[in-house]
Amino acid sequence: MIDIHKLRENPEHVGGLIKRKDPRFDVKHLLELDEAVRSIRAEVESLRKDKNDLSSLGGDGLNDKIRERSIEIGRSLKDREKELHVAVQAFEKLALTCPNVPIEGIPLGGKEHNAVIRTIGQKPHFSFEPRNHVELNANVGWFDMEAAARISGGQFVLYKGDGVRMMYALTRMMIKNNAAAGFEPIIPPYLVERKTMFNASNLPKFDGDFYEVQDGMCLIPTSEVPLTSIHADQILNDDQLPIRYTAWTSCFRREAGGYGSLERGLIRIHQFEKVEIFSACRPEESQIEQERMVLCAERLLQQLGLHYQVSLLAAQDCSFASAKTYDIEVWLPGQNKYYEVSSASDCTDFQARRAAIRYRESATAKPKLVHTLNASSLALPRLMVAIMETFQQEDGTIVLPEVLQQAMNEAW
Repeated sequence: MIDIHKLRENPEHVGGLIKRKDPRFDVKHLLELDEAVRSIRAEVESLRKDKNDLSSLGGDGLNDKIRERSIEIGRSLKDREKELHVAVQAFEKLALTCPNVPIEGIPLGGKEHNAVIRTIGQKPHFSFEPRNHVELNANVGWFDMEAAARISGGQFVLYKGDGVRMMYALTRMMIKNNAAAGFEPIIPPYLVERKTMFNASNLPKFDGDFYEVQDGMCLIPTSEVPLTSIHADQILNDDQLPIRYTAWTSCFRREAGGYGSLERGLIRIHQFEKVEIFSACRPEESQIEQERMVLCAERLLQQLGLHYQVSLLAAQDCSFASAKTYDIEVWLPGQNKYYEVSSASDCTDFQARRAAIRYRESATAKPKLVHTLNASSLALPRLMVAIMETFQQEDGTIVLPEVLQQAMNEAW
C-alpha cells in the first residue's frame, strides 16, 4: 500500500506520479474518501468524549435532562460509527488497488517506451535458418509437451533425460552464484495463506490470477510471495539489514487467455521452475541494492555466453507493487526476439507496509518500514530455450557451453 500521508501532504506531485503508473486510477476519489474517513472519525471521537463526559457527571444519579442528552448522543454515535465503518471499507477497497508510486526519472508511458540501458554480447549468426526450441526438441528429446498434456492438460511440460540434467545443473549454478553474492538459500512452502498473497500485493487486485486450492490455500506464482512474509509482523534490528535470500521453487500461474504461436513450447506455461533473489534493506539503500541484484542475475548469463539486454521499464509497464523495474531480456534466435528471463523490482515500502516489516535504527528509535526488492535469477524454462536456440547446430544437435557441460557432469 502507498503512504497515504505523502499523498495527503503533496497530492499534485504524488498523485501525478501515481497517474504515470495507472492513468485510470482515481486519485481524487481516494483523497475524498480519506478526507471523509478522517472527518467522520473526528466526529465519532468527539461524540465518544461527550458521552464519557456526561457519564462522569453523576453515574446512576443523572438527572433527566442529562440522561436524555446522553441517549441522544448515543444514538448519534451509533449512526456515525456505522458511517465510519462504511467509509473505511470504501477507502480501503480503493486504496488496496492503488499501485506503488513510481520512482521519479523512469520513462513515462507504456512498454513501447522501455529504455534499453545496456546490451551484452552479440546476436549469434548462423549459416542456416535457425530453428525454434520446439523444432530442436524433436531431435534432442529434452521435454515432452504431449505427455504433460495427457497428465495435466495444455501448457504444462514434462522434462526428460538431458533436459532434466540441464535443469538441475542450471539451478545449482544459480544457487551457487547467488550464495556467493550473499543471498542465503531458502526452500519455502509452495502453499501459502491468502494473507501471504496479500502481503506480497497479489491480493486483492489479482484475485483469480493464481491457483487457489482447498482450505483457502494458494499455490505460489513466484517464491517472492513466501519470501516477503518471512519477516512479516516483525521489527528487525538495524544490524540485521540488508537481509538477502535466494529460493528455488516451482511457480504456478493460470496464464489465462490466448497467446500467439511464438509463445508455444516452454515460453509460457502453467508450472515452471525459477530461482529468485529477495532483499529487505534500509530505504536509502534500495536503489543500490536493486543494481546489485541485476548484476547478480546477469552474471550467470555471461557465464553461459548468452546475448541479452537490460531494459529500464516505463512507468506503466512496471508491476503493480514495483516503483522501479529492470528487465533482463535474453535473445532467442528461433523466435527472433528478446524475451524476459529476469525482472528486478524495487517495491520500496509498498509490500513492507502490508506485511508490517519494520526495523529500528537503535533500541529507542521509532520503527521504520524496510524496503523490499525481488528479482528472478533466473526463470529456467526460458533460459533453456535460449540455450537450445543459441547453441544449435545445422544438423539439429545442440553443443552446450563448456561451463554448462561441466555443471551437468557435477550435478548428476
